[in-house]
Amino acid sequence: MTVIKNSMYCLIGLLLVGCQFKQDKKNKEEVEEISRPNIIFILADDFGIMDSQAYANKFTGTHPDEMFYETPNIDKLVSEGTSFSQAYANQLCSPTRASILTGKYAGRVGFTTAMPPRATYYNQKADVPKGFYVHDVFEHKDNIKIEQALINGISNSAVPTGSAIDGGRDELSIAEALKDYHSAFIGKWHVGGFGAKGYQPKDQGFQPLAWYDAGGSAYYNWKGAWNNRTNKMFPKVSPEALEIGDSGKETNEDYLTDDLTSQALEFIENKAGNTDKPFFLYFSHFAIHTPYQGKDDEITHFQGKESKGWNGHKDPVYASMIKSLDRSVGAILNKLKVLNIEENTLVVFMSDNGGIDAEVTPNDKGTNNDPFLGGKACVTEGGIRVPLVFRWKGKVQEGKWVDVPVDCTDIYPSLLEAAGYNSKEIVAQNNLDGESLIAMLSDLDNENKSYSKTTHYWHYPFNVIYNSPYEPFALTPHSAIRDGDYKLIFDWYGRLYLYNLEKDPFEKHNLAEERPELKKEMFNKLMDWLKLNIDKRYWPSVNKNYNPKKEVREQPFVDLFSSYKEQI
Repeated sequence: MTVIKNSMYCLIGLLLVGCQFKQDKKNKEEVEEISRPNIIFILADDFGIMDSQAYANKFTGTHPDEMFYETPNIDKLVSEGTSFSQAYANQLCSPTRASILTGKYAGRVGFTTAMPPRATYYNQKADVPKGFYVHDVFEHKDNIKIEQALINGISNSAVPTGSAIDGGRDELSIAEALKDYHSAFIGKWHVGGFGAKGYQPKDQGFQPLAWYDAGGSAYYNWKGAWNNRTNKMFPKVSPEALEIGDSGKETNEDYLTDDLTSQALEFIENKAGNTDKPFFLYFSHFAIHTPYQGKDDEITHFQGKESKGWNGHKDPVYASMIKSLDRSVGAILNKLKVLNIEENTLVVFMSDNGGIDAEVTPNDKGTNNDPFLGGKACVTEGGIRVPLVFRWKGKVQEGKWVDVPVDCTDIYPSLLEAAGYNSKEIVAQNNLDGESLIAMLSDLDNENKSYSKTTHYWHYPFNVIYNSPYEPFALTPHSAIRDGDYKLIFDWYGRLYLYNLEKDPFEKHNLAEERPELKKEMFNKLMDWLKLNIDKRYWPSVNKNYNPKKEVREQPFVDLFSSYKEQI
């Protein structure tokens, strides 16, 4: 009897221990689930590396009070987070958006440029040639008057979703990878084939809040364009084949940046109390992309500001649009604080390309990226180096800088790792180009080599109406490679530029003639990467009708690439 009684006690004890173990395990799982952060990724449009006061101070030492633009909330983000001084996007918006969405270099997905609506095989109901993609454009070119030695490549216009017409193509989007998150998208899409149905935010795993599949939008009276359900733009397809956008809920805001912010704040508030799963909000601003339209009171404020003209920053409308973008960032940070979720919310801020530099544009409109060279559409630093800030209260160091070069393909694995996923495994399984930056937020100098990528690539196979930062003529196709401290720019017209960015971040001293062996080595590495990763139709080609006698440039055209192209 005593043995049986003791055995019963033991059995009860074991059951209690087992129950306690299950409860501890459940509690641990709940703690782990609760500790997974919400994620807010804010992508500004055309926001230059010198448009933020904090970044401008970093590179020039100038006190913010002496500057023209005002970015107190973005600067607060910098002061409360860890910022990257050498973060790279692509030279234009759609390629960067494709990279962020897929974790791949844009050229590998066929995104070589950003365009207004163009004819594609999809929207023209045309047969797709062998080796092409249904959303490839027929052609894209600017109205350039001077003689051109090169013919543009083409570009894809939609990120594949695995639909029946995708020919087996499918990309795992960042929202699809964050499968345990409630993902939402708001703002500028511009990777959906100019409104092709089946390629919009909801088809990439997002809840669409308000969105528009275009490169730019009016800031007043925009809703008619966003809610357009006709096929007037592409009459060869039925209206049901197109889905250009949706302005979302009514907010009674009459300025686009304010309207999108209001809708984003409502989403955050609704999801803050949901303990079932964390949320991921991808807030893709149109600000400060053209058309330049600001709020009257803010324009007036900047018109009379004494520091007008600092660093070439002189446009009150442009400054007012920056202020609206900055005010949006402040509203989001404040909402997180009010809801008491800022310690469990990772906020990442980035721009999609460099600022539109007034010295490069034909109409003298935009900003000035000095001391960095060039601007949007250029693969010089002013066109591709952008702000990047990670802020996570209590988890990320405050007011720190990382000087290691990184790029926009790294956003995807970084968000995955922050969310508790095995980012390395997902990168390997899907052949992605990015690496997580999360470890560097505590290892600022990358001493542990958690981030191993030392080479970065850009490809832009287009003649562009923007002026070259090297000469007063239209841009020719360019590609670039950064390998360690060195960067090589390949002008497909036949010129090479080599810089040591560690010593010469403003690209003033071309080392191409001084370092011929390094120039050759980096050029071969770039061309090998292009051959392996960029389909032939996305390369420029020699213009057979080119007349060298009409060339306005002093240097003659030299074909450095056809022999490589023939090897594809």
